[in-house]
Amino acid sequence: MLDVSAETAPRRAPFAFPFYYGWFIIGLSFLAYLAASAVRSAPSVLIHPLEAEFGWGRTAISAAASLNLLTYGFMAPVGGWLLDRYGARRVVVGCLVTIAVGVTGTVFVRELWQFILLWGVVLGIATGVTPALSASVASRWFIARRGLALGILTNANATGQVIFLPILMALIVSHGWRPAMMLIVGTALLLLPAIWLWLRDYPAEIGLEPYTDGTTHVSGAAVASGAGRVFSLASTADAVKTPTFWLLSGSFFVCGMTSNGLVGTHMIPHAIERGIPEVTAATAVGIMGVASFIGTTFAGWLCDRMDARKVLSAAYFFRGMSLFVLPYVTDAAGLFIFAVLYGFDWFATGPSTVALIAKHFGQDRVGVLFGLVFVSHQIGSAIAALGAGWIYSEFGEYYYAFLSGAVMGLLAAGMALMIRRDRDQAPGVPVTAELAKA
Repeated sequence: MLDVSAETAPRRAPFAFPFYYGWFIIGLSFLAYLAASAVRSAPSVLIHPLEAEFGWGRTAISAAASLNLLTYGFMAPVGGWLLDRYGARRVVVGCLVTIAVGVTGTVFVRELWQFILLWGVVLGIATGVTPALSASVASRWFIARRGLALGILTNANATGQVIFLPILMALIVSHGWRPAMMLIVGTALLLLPAIWLWLRDYPAEIGLEPYTDGTTHVSGAAVASGAGRVFSLASTADAVKTPTFWLLSGSFFVCGMTSNGLVGTHMIPHAIERGIPEVTAATAVGIMGVASFIGTTFAGWLCDRMDARKVLSAAYFFRGMSLFVLPYVTDAAGLFIFAVLYGFDWFATGPSTVALIAKHFGQDRVGVLFGLVFVSHQIGSAIAALGAGWIYSEFGEYYYAFLSGAVMGLLAAGMALMIRRDRDQAPGVPVTAELAKA
């Protein structure tokens, strides 16, 4: 556990802002997510160039993307532990350095196994410690407005794709895929000094308290400040035994299938094969990102004001319905319509999932438990990335893959509503006792 009192005595904030410094921390964390999101989204624009240059099959390239998603997921609990143990600044710096090294290595690959090793394993590890970052940062710096903070950070995934995918596709078309990959490297290196100099792990490090309002209970503030937090392996194991944990994991499994695995990896190749130009297809992802920024921020806002189960269920329902549209898209206009419909709920499941974890299991376990739930998300992503590639190889199109995703989205909407309304306390670990430790 990161010992704030021993390691860092209270200091002044690096900058005097007219607003709470925690919002600047949210901004820095947001930027760090951008580099990681570029890595995760890049396979969708790399599939055709790699097929053309090396002759690798669609299923083989999808396997590398699938392994990346799987490694990314299994690293999420490790990332939550690292964030709790060493703090966000050290962890994020390590991620950015590894991203720069790993992506640089892909520029020199000549064999499929080299690409699978670098993209599937090295970059999976590098980005895999970031999923718990949003939950950790928002929980430490915010009591009030936590849902909004989570919504903003969750949007970083979509924003990264809005920024990077059209640019990467344009660079690939004009200069080839290798210069495009170096853009990701440059972004990671550019962010390193800012993260090291200005990111802080706890408000107490600069003499602040977590952001609160007049109705916030003081014990919540103590948890977010990091004072006296004790990680309990037993309490986490007990939380995993509850139905709520498994319902959240099951619905997040579907989230991974229908987002990173299916749409994130295969929508652009699907659009190109329907005759839509490459840059136009990548621009559609940008439209999805703009819609996602609105939808996810709104979802975070709603989680501060209403039952998060209903917010989560609505996100999955509308995602499932939008996926029924994608198999019938044949032109740019149809693709843009799908991008808007899907984009509103693209990452809207994140804030409500974190809010439900915090409500049912306590703020002090959000990082680790979200990391564990995120494992199921990435297992779903890996299955969908590889499975959709296999479906394409067998049938010559993605029709059955997208329809399967649509049905799964509707099932996840039902699972969200099955979560108990009241707090599911972990057996033998009363939540009041856990908060009292803080």
